[in-house]
Amino acid sequence: MNIEICNYTKKLSKNLVLENINLSLSGGKIYGFVGKNGSGKTMLMRAICGLILPTSGFVKINNKIIGKDISFPDSVGALIENPGFISEYSGFQNLKILAQIQKKIDDKKIVDTMRMVGLDPNEKKSFRKYSLGMKQRLGLAGALLGRPPILILDEPTNGLDPSGIHEIRNLVKSLPTLYDCTVLISSHMLSEIELMADDIGILNHG
Repeated sequence: MNIEICNYTKKLSKNLVLENINLSLSGGKIYGFVGKNGSGKTMLMRAICGLILPTSGFVKINNKIIGKDISFPDSVGALIENPGFISEYSGFQNLKILAQIQKKIDDKKIVDTMRMVGLDPNEKKSFRKYSLGMKQRLGLAGALLGRPPILILDEPTNGLDPSGIHEIRNLVKSLPTLYDCTVLISSHMLSEIELMADDIGILNHG
């Protein structure tokens, strides 16, 4: 599973949010992206998911250009910014809806995925009552649910306590071996990324 980003530039109004990004990412590795808030990390991940289209340049996944050959890559699972779930549903119910969309995920896989990220699948609490850390874990479960070959995680340890950070860090490090996937992960802390990534890129003003 290969990702190629060629001369990617994105302008929003008069603001240049990504400028001439060139990357070639191969399968089975963890790539870390570091930068302060507003540096372009989230925009780059949105670009790879097809959630924004370039002003110039392109993103190509497995030789298919996003926005030209495909609208959205079906090979990507993503946790970007605030996970969007139905506030009155439980974690399991929310993942069940995602599973029905993908049509190839049974209840056992939902249960296993929730436990993998440290959530109780039998918890009846609604998403609205989740803590920030629980919401982040459920977002990670949603990204992992279909066992995608490309996993994009935008600051996945955000809102977690030290124990939770350690658990998620170990999970992320195991993913390329467990699922033969490529992982892209971002953080504003270089020390955090260094503990997980095989290769690191630094973004500054796009």
